[in-house]
Amino acid sequence: MKYVQKKAVNERLAHAPDLYLLALAQFSIAADTEVMRSFSLVLLRRLLFRSVPIPSTLSSTESASSSTPQPVSSFHSLSAPRLSLFDHLTTSALTNLERLLLHSLSHEPVASVRRKTVDTISDVANQGMLRGRPWHALQAQVFSMTQATSATNGVAGEGLRESAYRVFAGCPNLVMDLQTDAVLGVLGKGLRDEQSIDVRYAALLASVAYLSHADSHQLAQSLSLMYPILDTLPPLAHSINQPSGSATLTSAEDKTPTAHLQSFLVALTPLCSAHPNLFHPHLSALLTFLPPLLLANTDPGPTPTVRAPYPTGLGGDGQSGSFATPTGSPSRESPVTETEDEEEGQSLRLSALEFMLSLCEARPSMFKKNSSPTSPTGVNVGQGWIAVMVRACLEGMAELDEESPYGTPGGLSRWLAEDPTTSSAAENDSPPALYEQSLDRLACAMGGKVILPPSFQYIPSMMANYDWRSRHAGLMAIAAIAEGTGKVMANELGRVVELVVPMFKDSHPRVRYAACQCVGQLCTDIEDIIEQYHEQLFAVLIPALEDPEPRVHSHAAAALINFCEGVERDTLLPYLDPIVQRLLKLLNPEADPTQVQRHVQEQVITTLAMVADASEATFAKYYPSIMPLLINVLRNASGAEYRKLRLKAMECAGLIAIAVGREIFRPDSNTLVELLIRIQKSPLDPQDTQLSHYLMGTWAKICQAMGPEFEPYLPAVMPDLLTTASMKADVSVYDEDEEKVEERDGWETVNMDGQTFGIRTAAIEEKCQAFETMVIFASTLNARYAPYLAQSLEITLPALRFYFHDGVREACALLLPMLLHCGQQSGTLTDQMIAATLQQLISVISDEQDSTFLASLYKALDDCVKLLGGPSVLNADYVNAIAQATKRQLHTLAQKRRSRAARPSSFLDDDREDLALLEEMEDFALEEMAKVLSMLNPNHELLVAISSVKELGTNQYQNVLEEDG
Repeated sequence: MKYVQKKAVNERLAHAPDLYLLALAQFSIAADTEVMRSFSLVLLRRLLFRSVPIPSTLSSTESASSSTPQPVSSFHSLSAPRLSLFDHLTTSALTNLERLLLHSLSHEPVASVRRKTVDTISDVANQGMLRGRPWHALQAQVFSMTQATSATNGVAGEGLRESAYRVFAGCPNLVMDLQTDAVLGVLGKGLRDEQSIDVRYAALLASVAYLSHADSHQLAQSLSLMYPILDTLPPLAHSINQPSGSATLTSAEDKTPTAHLQSFLVALTPLCSAHPNLFHPHLSALLTFLPPLLLANTDPGPTPTVRAPYPTGLGGDGQSGSFATPTGSPSRESPVTETEDEEEGQSLRLSALEFMLSLCEARPSMFKKNSSPTSPTGVNVGQGWIAVMVRACLEGMAELDEESPYGTPGGLSRWLAEDPTTSSAAENDSPPALYEQSLDRLACAMGGKVILPPSFQYIPSMMANYDWRSRHAGLMAIAAIAEGTGKVMANELGRVVELVVPMFKDSHPRVRYAACQCVGQLCTDIEDIIEQYHEQLFAVLIPALEDPEPRVHSHAAAALINFCEGVERDTLLPYLDPIVQRLLKLLNPEADPTQVQRHVQEQVITTLAMVADASEATFAKYYPSIMPLLINVLRNASGAEYRKLRLKAMECAGLIAIAVGREIFRPDSNTLVELLIRIQKSPLDPQDTQLSHYLMGTWAKICQAMGPEFEPYLPAVMPDLLTTASMKADVSVYDEDEEKVEERDGWETVNMDGQTFGIRTAAIEEKCQAFETMVIFASTLNARYAPYLAQSLEITLPALRFYFHDGVREACALLLPMLLHCGQQSGTLTDQMIAATLQQLISVISDEQDSTFLASLYKALDDCVKLLGGPSVLNADYVNAIAQATKRQLHTLAQKRRSRAARPSSFLDDDREDLALLEEMEDFALEEMAKVLSMLNPNHELLVAISSVKELGTNQYQNVLEEDG
């Protein structure tokens, strides 16, 4: 029935769009209820810019419901012109539509409905301008509405002014071509509106939109607009502590001053990212205004007692234990008082933090010591800015609520019973987690020299605090800043280890959990810690595997994975026995096996796999104890609840097989392979989305372990593998709201021409893994892979242009020389195969835009030619084609480097690291080009051109990699 109704609507819209769209516009004015007027505007906006419905040529199975994605037939269709219903309206209908919308804008009495009108008008204006149809009547009416002082047509003056500025915000092109002074005058008047907060807020949105779309000349003339923009904030902060009803500014919305201020900061934050330099002259004033919003009260809190040993707050021993106010930040009491709603106060703090953080990420150089302004009190603003942010993050991270963690009832017992592998959205979005993420971002943006001093002003005292929340926050803070400050923190590892190691014996399980998290993160981000302090860390990590709390000893096992990934084999060997013994005890406890938690078993199996991988052949002594357990899991753990355990067992069995070698693994190889084949052939469980990934990974590992003996199993493995590798990109068109689309797991969405496209990333990742598995098969089996040579080449050559995933293309470039080698060894390589391979490689090289992949393509060409016998196998056509493709690439690279060199140095300050990496990738490509040309002719004329292009690289970006850490 729904399909029939939708079909009828589509056919009517296709045949008479004017009639139905104008009827909707008329209904948005004439309907009796605000609900129907609002709904008419939403529907009108949605229908106007959807693609023209195709009359009933599709079967019902092809259309289905609106939430079902319709596959796109080809990649090129994404960029094809798409006409909407708006494009099919007659000039007369468009004029009438605009007239009706303008009437709604000036006559709609309900503010919420009027905002729907603004949204629709903004879309119509923007799309009209894109099509060369300016809307002069809208421009004139909106400017007139900004001057409204009294009620008109039943709409209050402030309501008209608000709507006018919201139109400017939604369609900034209405004012972009006008005189800058006139625009600034209108925006400034709205920002200083003496009656309405809503008008000021709408004017702020309009100002941000204008500045975000302005060119450099307009920006230079608009610097004065920043003063009224920022002046909107202090009155809101001042009103927070004022008695209710005393405010001079009014609002039609039922919002507190705290909520209004938070909205203003959120609206202003995008401008921080778009044009951070606009805020540079105002940093000193902002540093006076923002800290009181951001920081918690400095009251040390209640004194601990026997009955309440863990009161909230970061203070410990009176004033000396509480955070001291950092230099450069105000010490007055925060306006976010206890009388304010806690949730709104927290949102305001986080919004203020996001505002400051966005400026740091967009222009870190503004807050470096040498380029920061000095406040009137003589304090370096950059140092004060960073100190306030660090302190705010640390305070926020310590505001855990043991009675109700992450806003859910249950307290500590609930936390201990939770499966940490299924982290809830509430946990990730909780304020402490958001403060932690902010600290991580700040460290990555600013580097170790800037972040470590203010961080370690507080962290040591936090670790010694009586409150477990403070100790927990200190450990999590070290983990959070490790990535961004690793190069500098490496010089202070001894001090860090001294702080962290005692925490493994803490009385509170969440602190011990944080200690495991901290060590695991340090091992990932600072490799030196493993070699320099492995004795101290193993001495606490190994006993932590026997922690009485499953969530803690499971996390200790997880931290061991990070340790084993960076540890040298000889370093690990002395600790192997106690590690494996404790892991086996957790996997198969002697006391009561039924009491072991499944997430602990999953983690232990994963850790055993990594320990085996790191210890290599030495792990053979534990093989008889572990492999039977894994085979038993694969044979018997068939229920849905054991899905993840089964996958982990696969992975572990494969890694152990590689570690112990073919001779030890051989007796169990056939059993394991038969179990994998049985799992592969079992009915597909739509909920088991990871099965294909783990199966491919395990087949690859078993192939590496068995070597040539894996050949008999290829017929069972290759059909599915080739099918996965040949999959097309799953690109779909959605006929549903974007927000709803983004809720689909495994899909990424992109909006083009008003249409939402979805790309199923999970399928693309599987395709990439399939090619990576073929690389392992071909390199391991050589001539024994020959039966699948032709099919593999047929799939691999076109995939060099699979632009949806770089990993697919890299794997294909790596695979091609291996396939040619396989054909040579087996005597199955034909001239047609060679010609197809060389032609495709040269063609892709000629068109390639990615410098990183260009290096891989040249290396693949170099390896293929050498494998085939050297340059003598290339005829003149091939040699000329290679030279022409290289000329084209050299011209492109030279243009890119000249363009970058011509940019002002001020534009490069905060992009130096990215530019240094890009130039390094270009140099790799140039080196691979030179290798190919030198092979063809040691005196090739293009070798001089390659040297010239290399010299265009300034290397001016490299210094930042050494300065920051």
